[in-house]
Amino acid sequence: MWIRLRAWLTGLFPQYRQDVLLLVIDLIGTFVFAVEGALAGINAGLDVFGLMVLAFVTALGGGTIRDLLIGAVPPNSIRDWRYGATAFAGGGAVFCFHGLIQDVPAHLLITLDAAGLALFAVAGADKALEFGITPLLAVMMGVVTGAGGGTVRDVLLAKVPAVLNSDVYAAAALVGAVVMLGALRVKMPRGLAMSLGAAACFVVRMLAVWQHWNLPKVMR
Repeated sequence: MWIRLRAWLTGLFPQYRQDVLLLVIDLIGTFVFAVEGALAGINAGLDVFGLMVLAFVTALGGGTIRDLLIGAVPPNSIRDWRYGATAFAGGGAVFCFHGLIQDVPAHLLITLDAAGLALFAVAGADKALEFGITPLLAVMMGVVTGAGGGTVRDVLLAKVPAVLNSDVYAAAALVGAVVMLGALRVKMPRGLAMSLGAAACFVVRMLAVWQHWNLPKVMR
């Protein structure tokens, strides 16, 4: 029965559709993170060059760090021109249409950010597994992919990285990566496992924003 179910699920998630869908959503997430980085640059009073740098590192910093750590060189952000072009397009859109982007509801940007985080978390963990990284460290690579860009952005702006202390951000990426690896462990199709992991990350992140969840802190 389980073998038949697996075969049926595999038919729903053929490899070529997985790869194309992953690329499309990955580029959407890259664009959203680039917009966030560019907005942070505007708020910090940076010029257009600084704005574009922040857009690039926010969108692609996590994936670049992951690729360097697992030995996937040159990093995908450099090897595939579409990622860099998408990041710069997001930064350029903010510079040219800042007034319009400011009118976008905050909850929509948060939702898109959560979706991008979810995708990057499972994609990062999956790529680490492909390079022979152990499951535990693959989970950490998922977190780095999802939260690394925002961390680099905040460091460049001389701020304590928001992903480390606000609304269960990095922890949501951790949950998503763990769920995906658990699904792969029980031999679920790769596409379904990644979908479950992304859904788990997205739900945890949105619940954290809605309920204002934060991880415990030491009280001084």
